[in-house]
Amino acid sequence: MNNSTLEGIYLVVDPAVDRSILLDRVKQALEAGVDILQIWNHWPERISKAEKELLITSLLELATEGDVPVLINEDWQLLKTTQIDGVHFDEKPENIEEIKEDVGRDFISGITCGNDLEVVKWAGRHDIDYISFCAMFPSPSVSSCEIVRPEIVRKARRLTDLPLFLSGGITPDKIGSDLSELDFDGVAVISGILNANAPDRRTNEYQQAIAKHRKEHE
Repeated sequence: MNNSTLEGIYLVVDPAVDRSILLDRVKQALEAGVDILQIWNHWPERISKAEKELLITSLLELATEGDVPVLINEDWQLLKTTQIDGVHFDEKPENIEEIKEDVGRDFISGITCGNDLEVVKWAGRHDIDYISFCAMFPSPSVSSCEIVRPEIVRKARRLTDLPLFLSGGITPDKIGSDLSELDFDGVAVISGILNANAPDRRTNEYQQAIAKHRKEHE
């Protein structure tokens, strides 16, 4: 996978949100310029297989219009039965090489990293396409993540050329202030966009903040 295009706004979709509301908000965000879409492994408890597949298909159709890759969180088996472009792992899978062989096609892969740089080294050894640090700030959506120390991101950049994403409580303002000294390729967002009154306008604000950050780090 050419990971040079993995950058920008990485929107994580919460499938527990009402389907019609969710699709409308995602559509707005995609039209405004989201670069990557991930379907979070946060499915309603009683969702049927058919309902799950319908939502995935709907999200794939929306993303296809803008040529935006769609990833699934953890459930890599769906790579064999859908057109999903990749998988994001919350932890290192012990059988990553077997997973690649079982899927039988190219796909994007990413991994969550906290303060353990061994995850970064592992990602490099197993040709993982990107790393996402969780969480830079407290956030209701990432309550299970530890808070990542800024020096960990700096050390990771010295260890790898893989795309680095930052997640957890990130706002456009924080990109230009608290995170201004860090070298990263994009930010992963859930509520920051999907809970906004105008997801498209909020997406534009993230775009502008990221573009300014890139320019300052050229």
